[in-house]
Parts: sequence; structure tokens; C-alpha cells
Amino acid sequence: MILFGPAAWAHVGSKDVYETVDAGPYRLFVTIRPPNVIPGVAAVEVRTSGAAVSGIDITPVPLVGEASKHPPSADTMKRSKDDPAFFTGAVWLMASGSWQVRFAVDGVAGVRTASVPVPAVPLATLKMKTGMVVGLGGLGVFLLVSMAGLVGAAVREARLPPGAGPNATWGRRAVGATAGTAMVLAVGVVLGVKWSDLKAADYAGKIYRPMPVVASLRGDVLDLAVTPANRDFLADHGHLMHLYAIRQPEMDAAFHLHPELVVPGLFRMTLPGMPAGTYALYGDIVHRTGFPETLVTKLVVPAGLPANRLAAEDAEARPEALSAGALGTSYKLPDAYTMIWDRPAALTATTGYVFHFRLVGPDGKPATEMKPYLGMAGHAAFVKTDGTVFAHTHPEGSAAMAAMDLANAGGMAGMDEAVGPEVGFPYGFPSAGAYRIFIQMKHGETVETGVFDALVR
Repeated sequence: MILFGPAAWAHVGSKDVYETVDAGPYRLFVTIRPPNVIPGVAAVEVRTSGAAVSGIDITPVPLVGEASKHPPSADTMKRSKDDPAFFTGAVWLMASGSWQVRFAVDGVAGVRTASVPVPAVPLATLKMKTGMVVGLGGLGVFLLVSMAGLVGAAVREARLPPGAGPNATWGRRAVGATAGTAMVLAVGVVLGVKWSDLKAADYAGKIYRPMPVVASLRGDVLDLAVTPANRDFLADHGHLMHLYAIRQPEMDAAFHLHPELVVPGLFRMTLPGMPAGTYALYGDIVHRTGFPETLVTKLVVPAGLPANRLAAEDAEARPEALSAGALGTSYKLPDAYTMIWDRPAALTATTGYVFHFRLVGPDGKPATEMKPYLGMAGHAAFVKTDGTVFAHTHPEGSAAMAAMDLANAGGMAGMDEAVGPEVGFPYGFPSAGAYRIFIQMKHGETVETGVFDALVR
């Protein structure tokens, strides 16, 4: 059975890109807000830190293909008069597909570059505002009547000698010419409307829809059949798919799993022991073009599933149900560790944050023996409780790491060194409402999953 969320690409209902990226000694916190229609304008915001920055140029470039070798002229970002570290700009995304915004940062260390990938797809058709419809409609009627009147006047008076008035014969001919012209113009208007409707239908057919996926369960084996059946996927921090399974409606069981591609279009895995219920499934994949998608479906897990152990790189959480009350800033883990969220004083929609979390041991001291989880200091999933938003993000940001590698020529491969007990995730809630946040960090051989609730205004 297929369950579609609001149209989006890499995340469900969360199309804006939040990313921290280094351009040499310059640190950039980038927010890119892609348009809902293509071609369209993407808004770009940058907050700088690190070495002093004097200016930033931005260029939209396809992520792959021949066009990626021929970038257009760059645009200069505008520096805020009130905040010298804040820059704004905009770029045109002219076609659907995988794009990147290339940043050329100038400052005390010279010019350095970095890129952030941006998926570009049409998500909606824009409706004309009522005032414009009325205004253009009135103008069209005026032009049609005026043109018919001009033809009638020409027939009635164009052949008259100077000073002579039209006679009855030419008057009748003028009336006929006016009526005939009006009919021809009316037919032209009807044909134009039909042509416009065809173009609108053609564009509506290009509105982005996620790849259909069907989940089926045979015993404890989960199959995810994707259409079309292909294998054009890139491994993203070690796996072709990152699957979150979250029990609904109470969100009191959550799993981060990794099905394997067994044949083109078919992902499969043996499920761990899961409590019975209906689960929303969110499967993140990245195409070879760098285009990321979140595939959405649902699965009914029956009682009596075998109590299989989690795979080494999988994770789970069994938080209290949503109806039990909001989870605060401190989450007690099963092994007596605690995960703490340094929550901002206020949370507002469409605002970019870096959310900080830390892991402490049973003794209340920062956790030791920290290790990367799937090549990173941590993973986060931001999920709106009504199911309309899902975003799987990383310490660098919300862009897929495989796409970041393509955009930066493999220079964003992730972490392979030891990490600390603190981690930050760049993200911005796309809309107001209640969210549940799942955070994974690893110490020793244990993957911890902390769970927190947020009310966004």
C-alpha cells in the first residue's frame, strides 16, 4: 500500500536546504530555498564565520553532465548593512534535476570555493491572482472590441473622399465587418485558451511525484518494491537506502534500518523484533545524478514477529507515546546514559538553526569512547507528528552526503576520525506544529537514540 506525503524530494514536506560548508578557512552556514516552479528563482542566504569574508559570488550549475562544465556568470551576494556576516542573493534554476550552488568566497585568505547541491523540481502550478485575472481579462475585452471597431471604421470610412460622410451601404458593410472580425477574434481567443489549457496540463504532468514503493512482509522479511525497477543509486554514507520505520499514530517505536538492493528495484531485509502496529516508512535514496528522494509507504507489522537482533549499524528507540506528554530536553537511555538537547529559547518555522545535542554517561560526565555512526558524529530525523514532514539530516546539514561529494569532487566524504560527545545539526522547521526528533550517536559499540519533542511557532 502506498502512502504519499506532501510533494517534496529529498525530504517529505521540507524542501529548503540547510548546510554548513567550509571554503578553505571560511565557514558558511548556507540556507537555500528552492522555488516551487521550474524555471524559478532560489533564494540563498549565507552566514559566515571563521576567517573574515569581504564578498561572496554565487553560480547555479547542474550537478552532473556537460552543462556542469560551463557555468554561467556569477551573481554577487548582497551584504547586510546591519550584520556584516550575513549575505543574501538569488539564482535561477532553469530546468528540473540535480543542481549545485557554487560559492566563491573572497576574504583575508584569498578566493576559495565550495558547493551545495540543490534538487530542483516543479512542486506546484502557480495560480494567477484574482486582481490580475480581472485586470488582464478587462484589457483583453477592450483590445478585442477596439480591434473589431477599427476594422469596422476602416471599412466604413477608408474609401471616402475628404469631407464626405459614410452612406448607408458602407455603414451596413462596416457592421458586417465589425461582427465578422469579432467572431474571428473570439475563435482565436477560444483556440488560445485551449492551447493554454494543453500547456498547463503538460506542466501539471511534470509536477514531481516520488517513485512509487510498495512494502510487503513475508514472515520477518521486508520487501520494498520500487518503480521503475533500476539500480541507479549511489551509496550514501555506506548504504543505498536509509529506512526509518516509525509506529503511528503515537510515534512510540522508531527504527533506523538499512535494506539491501537484491535485484533492480527491490530492497530487502530481515526485520528486527518490532512491536506490532502500523508503521510509516521513509526510505532515503540518492540517484547517480545526485538527485535524492525520500520514498514513503506504510507497513502493518503483526504480533509475534521473531525477536531478531538489530544489525550492527541499525538503531531503535522506544520512547513514550505522544499522548503521554511532551519529551523535554533530557532523554534517559536504556543503558543509564542520557542525551541532552540544548534547546533554543524559541522555535519558529522557516528559521535556520544549528541544533546541539550531547551525550553524558551514568556518572553525569561527557560520554567517552565516542565513535562515528555511519561515518558521522550523529544522525537526526525531524518528523512532524501529523506525518507531513520528515527530514533525515547530518551534522553537515540536510543535503545528501553523496550529492555533496559530487558537488565538491569527493571532498565531503564524511568522518573517519574519533568524534566527541556533542553534535550539531543544521535544520529549519518548514512549518508550525508539533515535531518529534530522533537523534543517533554512538559510543563504544552502542548506538544510542535520543528522542525529543518540539512545538514550533
